[in-house]
Amino acid sequence: MRNIKLLIEYDGENYFGWQIQKEGKTVQSVLKETLKTLLQEDVNIIGAGRTDAGVHARGQVANFRTESIRELKIIHRALNGLLPKDIRIHDVSEEAYEFNARYDATARTYKYYISLRPLAIERKNRWYCYYKLDINILNLCADYIKSIKDFQSFCYARSEQKHYLCNIFTSEWIKMEDVLIYHVSANRFLYGMVRTLVGTMIDVARGKLSFEDFKLITEKRDRRYATRSAPAKGLVLEKVTY
Repeated sequence: MRNIKLLIEYDGENYFGWQIQKEGKTVQSVLKETLKTLLQEDVNIIGAGRTDAGVHARGQVANFRTESIRELKIIHRALNGLLPKDIRIHDVSEEAYEFNARYDATARTYKYYISLRPLAIERKNRWYCYYKLDINILNLCADYIKSIKDFQSFCYARSEQKHYLCNIFTSEWIKMEDVLIYHVSANRFLYGMVRTLVGTMIDVARGKLSFEDFKLITEKRDRRYATRSAPAKGLVLEKVTY
């Protein structure tokens, strides 16, 4: 039995997220069916991050075990030939049997992209914010996030978690001409966490909330106190670290 690791890029616009669901096309379900066609066996695909509906990935990692003896380069080429064009495999490698893409990951890195002006070509993967935003306030919030341990206030209410603790390694805003990028990495993320953090920070930076309000929201540990979630289209899973 071989354990195969995939490095995957996908445009999440046409998918109901990564994870297989009872209804709706997901990235995991499309990969599973494609691998079944290619390998003539039903494989279980384990993903490193369960991206939400509409969220993209440049560095998603997954693994599956197979009895197939096909060469890796053939699997790689065949997958890209069979998969829809909005899912691409960038690397295929063989790992130790014990490797698990989800549980062996030590960090996940996301970036959220905001445009400060209307766009045509990239409008589908940027959130256009017409508000006047204070970048210093954004970074004040981002820096404070590194001190938070419990993120229940920024997790979707319907999410079922054993706990809401996350270790944040990086949290910063980067401004590049008319684009704002929120860069965040952590050992784990809760359902909807990054989008809720971004939406709430934007409300602080445009003056709808104060920084003290933001701190109070984190202390409440209740999603009802945070504001809106940022649109899914601006969020990208950039990298998984092992």
